Amino acid sequence: MNQALSTKFEVTDHVKNALAVSLRGCEELIPQDEWLAKLARSQATGVPLRIKLGLDPTAPDIHIGHTVVLNKMRQLQDLGHTVIFLIGDFTTMIGDPSGRNTTRPPLTREQIEVNAQTYYKQASLVLDPAKTEIRYNSEWSDPLGARGMIQLAAKYTVARMMERDDFNKRFKDGRSISVHEFLYPLMQGYDSVALRSDLELGGTDQKFNLLVGRHLQQEYGQEPQCILTMPLLEGLDGVEKMSKSKNNYIGISEDPNTMFAKVLSISDVLMWRWYTLLSFKSEAEIAALKAEVEAGRNPKDAKVLLAREITTRFHSAQAADAAEQDFMNRSKGGVPDEIAEVALPLGAGGAAVGIGALLKMAGLAASSGEGNRLIEGGGVRVDSSVVSDKGLKLGAGTYVVQVGKRKFARVTLA
Repeated sequence: MNQALSTKFEVTDHVKNALAVSLRGCEELIPQDEWLAKLARSQATGVPLRIKLGLDPTAPDIHIGHTVVLNKMRQLQDLGHTVIFLIGDFTTMIGDPSGRNTTRPPLTREQIEVNAQTYYKQASLVLDPAKTEIRYNSEWSDPLGARGMIQLAAKYTVARMMERDDFNKRFKDGRSISVHEFLYPLMQGYDSVALRSDLELGGTDQKFNLLVGRHLQQEYGQEPQCILTMPLLEGLDGVEKMSKSKNNYIGISEDPNTMFAKVLSISDVLMWRWYTLLSFKSEAEIAALKAEVEAGRNPKDAKVLLAREITTRFHSAQAADAAEQDFMNRSKGGVPDEIAEVALPLGAGGAAVGIGALLKMAGLAASSGEGNRLIEGGGVRVDSSVVSDKGLKLGAGTYVVQVGKRKFARVTLA
């Protein structure tokens, strides 16, 4: 154990609970004995630990998969520790090569600033803004200068850098690795030196970079940080990691009804994984709920509670109530209270409009062809009746048109 942590402090029940909170759902906690010692020292001295999470604002929006690590930050924040939300405005200009087979193009300063503002606004739905320290790594990275960068680079070897899987594979495959990519883990590691962090969090794909931070802190004579990695959340399909490109995600800015319904769509097995990684309920509460389900309670009850919790977090309790009612209406074949109102013209001379064209014009299908395919699949209803005839034409009047479970429009043809 590090010499600075060699003084023994009592491991109280409070400290044991803090360790349990830290370990909940995590992939790795390295080294666990040092983290326990840090927790014990903090409890004995009353000095909160400094917990760092760095995010590069490479895209403007985040989904609930991204909030897994933010949830862990909130849990540790609620224990009284100092949470540092670090926006990597400097490192984003380098481009993080983690998990990449090719060089990631850097963003412009303007793109970074826009994304950073959106990131923090969204992260504040999970973290307590009043207790969150916001920092930008350009604060210390810009003043470092060429001399400081060379001195920093001297503290890490090329051999150690090439131990990283993505660099190693690209080198063996003959794919290019730019010299500036070696600077990324060094600069991320230097963030830990500048902030004197006690713990850094990240996804499993960030393990190498987090360990670089621990190494550099030792090089600069600091007590090294511990690292905690969180797993990547499986998406709605329960197989692939949550991703917009896989269309198995829930965006935290999605409307409440869609968010609630998407949570209800996950499997009963995946539900418990989501409870561990996304819920703020205690492990004891989750265990009690799981025992009730195993004893015969409908698992849908537990899923509704999870959907309500997630929807409330990103919207409000009132929005969650309305979303639950909306879901119940839809499941019974009912029509939601609020649906889009669409006014469309009849054909030339007042001719009726074909259902495929109507779906396209009402924004319920991308094209008439897609509308016809939806009809073939039994996914289209007009006034609650399933449409089976692709040749159906609708004359003047008002109709409630439904596509799938969640798309509705009240269409007036005149």
